[in-house]
Amino acid sequence: MTDHHADRPHEVRAFFASRAADWDTKFPDDGPAYSAGVAELGLREGDRVLDAGCGTGRALPALRAAVGPRGTVLGADLTPEMLQAAVRAGRDRDAALLLADVTRLPLPDAALDAVFAAGLLSHLPDSAGGLAELARTVRPGGRLALFHPIGRAALAARKGRPLTPGDLRAEPNLRPLLDDCGWDLIRYEDEDSRYLALAVRRA
Repeated sequence: MTDHHADRPHEVRAFFASRAADWDTKFPDDGPAYSAGVAELGLREGDRVLDAGCGTGRALPALRAAVGPRGTVLGADLTPEMLQAAVRAGRDRDAALLLADVTRLPLPDAALDAVFAAGLLSHLPDSAGGLAELARTVRPGGRLALFHPIGRAALAARKGRPLTPGDLRAEPNLRPLLDDCGWDLIRYEDEDSRYLALAVRRA
C-alpha cells in the first residue's frame, strides 16, 4: 500500500518540494543511523554506488567514505528542491547528483555495485517497476539496501496511522516482490531503531 501522495511522479515531487528546505532540521539526529545503514552494504574501495531517492543527501558522505576517492557515488532524486538542499549542505562534494526518476535511470545495465535506498519504497508509484530498474543497473551479486532510520511501527505511530497488512515493506509482501524483480532478500530487520531489508542481485 503506497502513501496517498505517491500516485504519480508529479505528486511525489510536489510533496517533497514543499518539505525540502527544512527536511534536515526536522530529523537532525539521523546521521549515525544512515552511516550504520550504509555499512550494511559492505562496500569496498572503488565500488560504484547509487543513493536512489537521495533527498537532501544524508547518506552521501557515508557512501563516499565507504568507496573512497576512486569509487563512484551517485545521488538520484525526482525533486529539484531536494537536490538543491543537498548542494546547500555541501553534499555535492561527495557525489554526482542526478535529477532522475528511479524507475527510468540514465545508467547502463550492470553499471553499479550497490544501491542504497532510504524511505524509497513507499514513494514509488510503481514499486515493482522501480525495483526492477534498480536490478537492471546493478551487477549480478551486487546489493540493495532498503533503509529507514526508524522501523515501520515507530514510523506509523509518528504519522498517527495504523500498520496495514498490505504494507509493501512488511517481509511477507517484500520478499516475493523483490524476488519477482531479480533480487534475493538475505536480511530483514524491522525494529524501532531502524528498518533494513538487504537484498542481492541474482545472476
